[in-house]
Amino acid sequence: MSITVFSHPYCSMHRVSEVHPEEPARIAAINDQIIRSGMEFALTQKDAKPAEREDLLRVHAANYIDDVFERAPTEPDQHIWLDPDTMMTAGTLRAALYAAGSGMCAVDEVFTAENRRAFCMVRPPGHHATWDAAMGFCIFNNIAVATAYAMHTYGIERVAIVDFDVHHGNGTEDIFLNDERVLFCSSFQHPLYPNSGAETISHEVVNIPLPAGCDGPTWQAAVRERWFPAIDAFAPQLIMVSAGFDGHLEDDMAQFKLTETDYHWIGRELKELAERHCDGRIVATLEGGYEHSSLGRSVVAFLKGMQ
Repeated sequence: MSITVFSHPYCSMHRVSEVHPEEPARIAAINDQIIRSGMEFALTQKDAKPAEREDLLRVHAANYIDDVFERAPTEPDQHIWLDPDTMMTAGTLRAALYAAGSGMCAVDEVFTAENRRAFCMVRPPGHHATWDAAMGFCIFNNIAVATAYAMHTYGIERVAIVDFDVHHGNGTEDIFLNDERVLFCSSFQHPLYPNSGAETISHEVVNIPLPAGCDGPTWQAAVRERWFPAIDAFAPQLIMVSAGFDGHLEDDMAQFKLTETDYHWIGRELKELAERHCDGRIVATLEGGYEHSSLGRSVVAFLKGMQ
């Protein structure tokens, strides 16, 4: 049994600008580190398939989906802004559909194939995209699309979504808030974009706002104290992960001080939780992580933790 990695060359067609941090080189950096580490021989790699409109409709408003499709540029020199941080160019819509579809492929994999863990190496990311709006580099909410697909297709009634990106997963929270089938756990630097999550009150949400300068031991202690008992009590039938690596010490997108050791630790702990509750099933999808070297090393460490 290995980990299945889903990706697609179309995910590199989303090109914003030479200076935008969410760039195709992120995927290349992860691939390079997987090869350099020798881990490629321990992974099963598969191409993702695109999400269809009906898949998006489970978690996004119809008028928002229509607006994205209608406004999507088709010429190489065209671009539009969906929000101040989120641009679409000629390759963006296709990339976003494959990013959203990858999670559904991963759900099928962990429910029907030998491998019980999957990682979606895709872009653009998704966890800031709300029910009816793009936000923070995100167009469609990849983890939400996959979660809704899992509940619709496999009839499961309890999904835990774990989001360890350094930014609060506001879009995922927006989509599933007060949905008793979904336990949403997010750790994030606060205050920091999108300046949400610290005040949320819901039995289905376990947010951990932490200050700038938070190091690995502090983060691990908070996660162990807040998330793990809630996940054990919830007894999920599937664990979904918004895997953001922008909390790394070397990533200047924020001011956390996490290292590869922390990402290996969370991968290992989530594996143990999954083996206890849901036959080892974990689907993780890439969110943030913008310093290329630390991103590649952190993803490899996380994957090794889940092995």
